[in-house]
Amino acid sequence: MAAIFVTGIGTGIGKTFVTAGLLRHVREQGGEAGGFKPLVSGYESAPGSDPAFLLEAMGRSVSEEAVATIAPFRFKAALSPDMAARAEGREIAFEALVAFCRRAAFSPGTVLIEGVGGVMVPLDATHTTLDLMTVLDLPVVLVAGSYLGSLSHTLTAVAVLKHAGVRVLSLVVNDSGTGEVPLSHTAGTLRRFLPDLAVVTVPRNPRSLDFARAATAILRDAGTGAPGHEIAG
Repeated sequence: MAAIFVTGIGTGIGKTFVTAGLLRHVREQGGEAGGFKPLVSGYESAPGSDPAFLLEAMGRSVSEEAVATIAPFRFKAALSPDMAARAEGREIAFEALVAFCRRAAFSPGTVLIEGVGGVMVPLDATHTTLDLMTVLDLPVVLVAGSYLGSLSHTLTAVAVLKHAGVRVLSLVVNDSGTGEVPLSHTAGTLRRFLPDLAVVTVPRNPRSLDFARAATAILRDAGTGAPGHEIAG
């Protein structure tokens, strides 16, 4: 069993894209993989949702019942989890969230637990995703984008994670597809500023050979405590 927490520098930067791609990669290599996204805001129905992409990557049928098994905390409003819950007169029970994640982490095979939003998005009145990652004490894959402005967001997120004692397994720079900044340029700058961190680039095609190489690099040392290895996409 190897469990990894997937977080991001913000929302809409490709955490689910990367997580689903990793799940497919593990299964294509003959391994067992389980994906979970405990918290989801902006949720309307199962088809087309983030949990649905994870279910499909695991080879499972998409239904509301199936979504509930990997994403128990779902809210309609596309807001931070604390705001989305409050809009429905609800509150996220942090301890229940932690308990779910801990049970998920002991699922067979490679387990990927995808967070919501960015590193410090509020979950309730007093906790952020950073608190969840600190309590779970799992190695983290940090997903960044290649968009203009990503450098500052990424360096800030890494600094916050390191200050909290969270072990960052690798930094995945996802191609934002905006064309503003070349993916290789963003990754190159981050490697200069973060020489001790494995920086992996991910192309927009999850079926490509480059994605397979990136996935191998991301997962190679998961759960071992060993340092990652840089793969240029």
